[in-house]
Amino acid sequence: MDSLYINRELSLLEFHKRVFAQAGDPDIPLLERLRFLCISCTNLDEFFEIRVAGLKQRMEIGAPAQGPEKMPSQELFDRLREEVGQLVDQQYELLNKVMFPELEKAGMCFVQSHEWNDEQQAWLSQYFDEQVIPVLTPLTFDPSRPFPRILNKSLNFIMRLHGRDAFGRRRHRGMVQAPRSLPRIIELPEHLSKPGEHNYVFLSSVIRVHVDRLFPGLEVDGCYQFRVTRNSDLYIDDEEVSDLVRVLEGQLEASRYGAAVRIEIGHECPEDLQEFLLDHFSLQKSDMYLVEGPVNLNRMSTVCDVTDHPELLYEPFAQGLPDEMQTDENMFEILSKKNVLLHHPYQSFAPVIDFIALAAVDPDVLAIKQTLYRTGADSPIVDHLVTAARSGKEVTVVIELMARFDEAANIALANRLQEAGAQVVYGLVGFKTHAKMLLIVRREDDKLVRYVHLGTGNYHHATTSVYTDYGYLSSGQPLGEDVHKLFLQLTSLTEATGMTRMLASPFSLFPALMDKIQRETSIAKAGKDARIIAKVNSVNEPQLIDALYEASQAGVKIDLIVRGICSLRPGVKGLSENIHVRSIVGRFLEHSRVYYFHNDGNEEFYCSSADWMERNLFRRNESCFEIRQKAMKDKLRTHLDLFLADNCQAWVLNGNGSYTRLSPGDEQRVSAQETFLQQLTTPL
Repeated sequence: MDSLYINRELSLLEFHKRVFAQAGDPDIPLLERLRFLCISCTNLDEFFEIRVAGLKQRMEIGAPAQGPEKMPSQELFDRLREEVGQLVDQQYELLNKVMFPELEKAGMCFVQSHEWNDEQQAWLSQYFDEQVIPVLTPLTFDPSRPFPRILNKSLNFIMRLHGRDAFGRRRHRGMVQAPRSLPRIIELPEHLSKPGEHNYVFLSSVIRVHVDRLFPGLEVDGCYQFRVTRNSDLYIDDEEVSDLVRVLEGQLEASRYGAAVRIEIGHECPEDLQEFLLDHFSLQKSDMYLVEGPVNLNRMSTVCDVTDHPELLYEPFAQGLPDEMQTDENMFEILSKKNVLLHHPYQSFAPVIDFIALAAVDPDVLAIKQTLYRTGADSPIVDHLVTAARSGKEVTVVIELMARFDEAANIALANRLQEAGAQVVYGLVGFKTHAKMLLIVRREDDKLVRYVHLGTGNYHHATTSVYTDYGYLSSGQPLGEDVHKLFLQLTSLTEATGMTRMLASPFSLFPALMDKIQRETSIAKAGKDARIIAKVNSVNEPQLIDALYEASQAGVKIDLIVRGICSLRPGVKGLSENIHVRSIVGRFLEHSRVYYFHNDGNEEFYCSSADWMERNLFRRNESCFEIRQKAMKDKLRTHLDLFLADNCQAWVLNGNGSYTRLSPGDEQRVSAQETFLQQLTTPL
């Protein structure tokens, strides 16, 4: 073991492998497996756009190794290149040898060009002439028309040409960019398919077969697809920013043409054209991935939601509601009697949206304050906030403009809210606002009463149906006072102090976690039972990891349920023998954050927006709230125990950084997600 810590990038890549493994799981419906294959492709895209791009920048300037494990940048790049290469090969092998044949058997066929019959060929030829040629721009190169700018992750074709153009000049290479307006998958009409079947053709195949029509008078000797991935990370200088929106808009435009970090090319492309592309994009062979199939597997995601093959999809379900909400009372009446804990996606997010809608039109509501990190393009929550602002209520929205890949959408919704009269505050540069908080102030009997919603996930109506999260609704005034203080911190930038129900980054959360870990350590040293359970998305903060190592050596039993990155090495003799780490990967993206401390029998439970990462603990505004009601604490403990018992969708982290998937074998089958589906939902 070279280091006490697992490298962050290598750990993230292990997560991408676990997602890809879902695509090969025969127990999962076929189109859901295809969806996982597509997700594994988009995961790698982001991995290159952010993580590999940053690594290559550090290599170029000779920056020292990052992370507590101090792995040299070149060594890390070589490791990543080898493992990504293997993963990409496995993706295409699964696609060609398993997915395509199984999809064809199920009545969903991706028809290759050599398989087109005469009728299909004629229809596609007409389609090319009528739908494709009008929006294509074929190019050849000379000093006055150099190689064009290539948009990040766009579909492109390079071809070898022979002959002279209309001006008598020899042409050797040409290129075509596929506009984003063209569908990447074309479904053949019903009369060209067997009854009940779907036949699909890749746009890349249609262009390749008919590309000679784009270069009349020239001979086209081969047409090859390629795709370039660019550095898409945004750099904002904290000291120089005077207008964040204006600077961010400029950065967004520039990021579409950032430095190239990867190129994917069809495997049949000859070496001289490969070299030509590498040279143009200033890339090395180690940055090139030759693929046997479409250069973007995510193109196939469009076929994953067909309605006439339900047997190929997960069984649909109706989201449930907690008992407290199965009443005719409105949310104010419900919360005046009892707090509510929602468990998404098994329980609906609709009560939260309905609560905001109710507050927007309630004449007794004076103010609404909310944080928005990711909301989606057509957010009903934003609609209700606009209604509230237009009706004269005091609406304050803290919007994080730097939510990666949602920057443009958040600028648009900020403008919309401001136009409606809402007070919009942007997240602090350098300290993203990642907290999930809603505060409603209502006048009741000459008193002001605060109602709150706190969550572990975003206010995004779409992701709440596929991400697992907790949402907490309360009219408790001490908690409402803490949320009020946190909003003051976000708007006035003064530290929230004296909170009794909440912890927050970047101020109180980290020291509180360290104190609680050290308290369990002291309890264990005194010969008593000590226990820590944490369910988070990622763990990489070295001081916290070191504290967990010390706790393990003192005898604290520690279970970590970590979906993605984990830099801690579990089960290492003399270091972490009492630490066990597992990852749950299933139908839903495990996104909730829950912390449990045994505390000598006085058990503590916290839900939070924060992972145990450096960025969440020191460079973000995060919220963490204690769950005190016994029934809710019992529910959370039952949920954690179920995750720890899962032997169907759980992967166990080994001390060397690899993962082993569990299997029930002869034991009773336990799946946390399936159990929640059975307990909390109704099949449709």
